[in-house]
Order: sequence, then structure tokens, then C-alpha cells
Amino acid sequence: MGRRRAATDPIYPRWVWIAAAATVALLVVGGAFLLRGLIFPAGSGEDGTGSPPSTGEPLAQDSPAAAAGSAPCISLNILTSLENADMVRALAAEYTAKPRSVDGKCVTAAVTQEKSGTAAGKVGAQFPGVPATERPSIWLPDSSAWLRIAGGSAVGSPVSGEGTSVARSAVVVAMPETMTGALGWDSKPPSWSEVFRMAEDQNVWERLGHGDWGKFKFGKASPLVSTSGLMALAASYGAAGGSVGGVDGMDVDAPSLVEKVRGVELGTSHYMATPEHFLWHTREADDAGNVAEFLSAVIVDEKSVWDYNRGVVSEDGLTKQSGPAPKEPLRPIYPTDGVHVADNPAVILDGEWVGNQQRLAAEDFLTFAVTEQGQQVVKASGYRTIQGDLDPAVAGTGRYAETLQPLPLPKAETLTAIQDSFPEVRKRARALFLLDVSESMVQEPGLTKLQRAKDAVLKALDHFVGEDEIGLAAFSQVGDGPLTPGIVSPVAPLSTNKEDLIAKLNDLKAVDATPLFEAVGRFAGDQAKDYKDTFINSIVLLSDGKNDTTHPGDLGGLSEQLSHQNHSTPVLVFTLAYGPDADVPTLKEIARASGAHYYDATDPTRLEGVLGELVTSF
Repeated sequence: MGRRRAATDPIYPRWVWIAAAATVALLVVGGAFLLRGLIFPAGSGEDGTGSPPSTGEPLAQDSPAAAAGSAPCISLNILTSLENADMVRALAAEYTAKPRSVDGKCVTAAVTQEKSGTAAGKVGAQFPGVPATERPSIWLPDSSAWLRIAGGSAVGSPVSGEGTSVARSAVVVAMPETMTGALGWDSKPPSWSEVFRMAEDQNVWERLGHGDWGKFKFGKASPLVSTSGLMALAASYGAAGGSVGGVDGMDVDAPSLVEKVRGVELGTSHYMATPEHFLWHTREADDAGNVAEFLSAVIVDEKSVWDYNRGVVSEDGLTKQSGPAPKEPLRPIYPTDGVHVADNPAVILDGEWVGNQQRLAAEDFLTFAVTEQGQQVVKASGYRTIQGDLDPAVAGTGRYAETLQPLPLPKAETLTAIQDSFPEVRKRARALFLLDVSESMVQEPGLTKLQRAKDAVLKALDHFVGEDEIGLAAFSQVGDGPLTPGIVSPVAPLSTNKEDLIAKLNDLKAVDATPLFEAVGRFAGDQAKDYKDTFINSIVLLSDGKNDTTHPGDLGGLSEQLSHQNHSTPVLVFTLAYGPDADVPTLKEIARASGAHYYDATDPTRLEGVLGELVTSF
């Protein structure tokens, strides 16, 4: 991906009613402090997205203290999403750069980030196992959707209302510019229904004279953890039900609607956990000179488009890398029937670990975030302000629309039902688990890597449903002998072969060498021969070593095979480096050539969690 350097990351607060100005009042009720008045509440507009006030209303000015308060400082912990972490870190840096005095104390701010859906689960459960001193006082996911989901997740949730919007970013359809031009969408945007119909037409590029672009490749993030993924699924329901803005009025559990949504989801090439994963691979394809090999369109937030177009991408969603701008920028498409808006709501958590000083500091930080100075940080970070203003340079690089037509954010019960439906409506997987069973898998004392791998695969099977087609193969060899054992449980509907697959998984034994290239080439070829366009055809490869045999095959030839298959019968090879001796560069190249993603479990204790994230790509 060329020479890159590390880039940046951020988070926010809670219960809100409209107050008179840009101030925040605390009410004492029975001795407990409750946050009452935050300015511009998220989710409070008629469209349900926290519509910004009139641009004619001036914002308050920041009013730092004449001198910083005394030590020890109040520690303000802030939890944010992956998508908006850069912005919140910038806000925290600007806030602490000025003298602050809260209850006579100085303030320090620590920002951590987490996938939105994962954070919602932790917030709803009140951070089990996390020391009180490390729990956040402020939560700022990128959408009020997660506040609604977390607020209804359990009795006693520390989220009991809407938050306060500090920034806005539209959820859009991002496409390489040449592709938007080929469809005419650069001058005449489509509706959401037209977007989904186009995704179902896998041969559209050939019909339009661009057969070299291959199939129409439409990506979506997981609705279980990502805002863009959740809003994409909400749009699928809206399009299937005849109104993207009327999802709340639909019976989302109705079998007829669910079946229509399944039809819409068939247009998805594959899912990935977060938008960052898609854009990383898009950039890799751009660097290789053919972005069409990986992507035709993906649903992401517009801030991510801005990042991509200025050369900022992230392989893991946590660590960003900055480099030159891509050869072909992405263009955000704003469907004519409206877009969901990620409103970045700040909420102060109502947990017993949030003391009076933390609450006061959180209030002070939030007051700053919606001042003129705070909103300048928001604009410079690639977002629209709470009043809808844009930085002209950001808008130019990101190709932002000047104004938005916001869709209403569905209610909590609708969002939960939509999210819960994902296993039922998602495009089905046709996946072969391919395990390295070389001798190194059993060399350590105690719980071996092979046993950890078996346990992780067994747990990963819980992600799939009976209609998914899943199989199991393993590879090693003895001396100059053939690859062994090969296919141990053929790819078949999980409803019929789960018991056999688990039994064969438990029976696997470590052998000797690692014919990595031969194994991937053979089984990827077999998957391509049996390719089914109504499934996500894939291999999940777990390996702890490197190719160490004299069997035919090399990385160059394997990459060429996978890239060629990706053009017409794509088989995604998701690779997982397992243990410190895994050949990471080779596994990354295998994933890249196939259009899939590489996952890092070089720390073997992380295997179960990493594989769990991997299977969200189905």
C-alpha cells in the first residue's frame, strides 16, 4: 500500500432535555445529581435524527478558566466508536489545551474506542469485569441507534434517554468515481430501491461495456457492530416494504417482509465487521491498479469517504495509516429518498462509578463540544457541525453533498428487531474451514494451538444457521507424501452435517509439514468449481506456520489463481495468522488476492475472539 505513517482516534455523554442556552444545569434530586439540560438533543428532531437548529443561531463561545484547577486532576474517561474516534480525540485535546477548573480541580481526558455494537453491549451490561476507575463517564457512539439499543438491553442500563448531538455524518453509498459515471449516478442519484436492484444485477458492468470490472461487488458492514451496517439493513427493510422512511410502521417480523429483505440481501457480495475493513482492501486494490477487482459499491459514512480520499485507511479500525491520495477517489451517493444520519450523540452514563466530579467534568467537556471552538474541531475532523456547516476543503475532498435529506431513525424496538433478524435475512455462507494441522500445532505444553483452534471453530459455528453450507478440511503431509487429511467433512447445509463436522473436527490430529500453497490452491479451486452466486463462497484459513514443503506451488501462482477466480467465481479466502510463527505477509497476500481480509491471532489466546469477528463477514 506504499509508504504510510500512523494517523489518529475518540468519544462522549447522557440524559438530555432542552435548556435555554449553551449551558448545562445540574439538579439535585434526593442527593443524586441528574443531568438535565444539554443543548441540541440527538434524536429529538421530527426526523428522529437530531435535526440541527437554524444556522442563524450563533453558537456559544468557549469560556476556559483563568487558571487550571489544582491537582490531582479529575480523570474523565470517554468511550467512543471506531468511526468517530479521531474527532473525539481532537475535541479532548482542544479541551484540555485550555485551562479548566471543575470543582476546583484540573481535568484530564482519556479516550478509548470500540466497535459500536460491542460498546452498546458493554454499556448495557455496565462493563462487567472492568474496574470502576477504568469505566467511562461519557459514551459517544456515532449514532443514537446504539443509545436506543443499549438503553433497552437490560434493567438498570446506565443509558436512560437520548444524547446530545455533537456532529453529523450521512450514511451513503460509496463508489469509485468511474463507476458512478458509468451508471449515470454522478448526475442523477438513484433511490435506495434502485441501489439494491443494481446490486442484484451481477452482470451490469458487462452489459455497460465494462466486462473488465467483473461482477458488481456490493459490500456492507455488519449490523451487529457497525452503524453503517445497521442503517444499511434498515434501508433494506425500508426498500422491501416500500418506504425507507417508514420502517417504524412496518411489521418487521412479518414472513412476507423478511423474505423480501432476504432477496435484497442477495445482492451483497460479502459482509465485513466494519467499514474500515472494506476501505483498507479498496485501497490495496487501488494501489495494485484495479480497484474494480475488490469493490463496486459499499455503504459507509461520508466521513470515511473523506478519510479514504485523503489517503487515510485502517486495517484493523484502531490504527490509522496516512499516505498519498488514491489514484481513483470514491464518490458518496446520496439516494433520492433520503439518508440516515449518524448524529454522534454524547451521553453521560448514569452509573454508580460516575462520581459527582466526573459528572461535572463530563458536563464541562460537553458544553465545550457544542461551542464555536468545539464545532470548529468537528468541521476540521471531517464532520458536519450540529448546525449543518461543512469545512469547504473537507467537502471538496469527500465529495459531500451540500445539504442532507435525513431519514427518521427507527425506534428502539424496531432497531432491535432489525438487528436480531440479521442471521435470518443475511446472504447465506458457503464456507470451508481449512485448518493447518502441522506438527507445530501441538508443540507447546498445556492447551495446544490445535485444541484452541478446535474450540474456536466449534464456537464460530454458532454464528451460522441451518441453511448455511459449511465444511471442514485440514492439511499437512509426511515426508514426500501427499497432502493429508484433506476434506474431512464436505461442504453441505449445516442442518444436515453439523454433527458430522463437529465429530471430524474433534478427531483431527497433528501430522508434520505445512503444504500451505497446495492446500489453498486446491480447495479454493474446488470451491470455485462448485460456486453458487446466491451464497458467499469462501474459505476460512487458520495457519500457524509457513509453506515448508517441496510440493508444487508458490505465492505468485496462488495469488494469480485467486485473483483470476475473483473476476467471475470469487472465493474469498479469509486468513487468520495463528501463533507467533505464522507467515503473516503470505497470509495477508492470500487474503488480498482473493478480495478477503486478514485477521491477526498471533497471540494464540486471542483466537476465539478474532475468529468470532471474522465470521461476521458472513
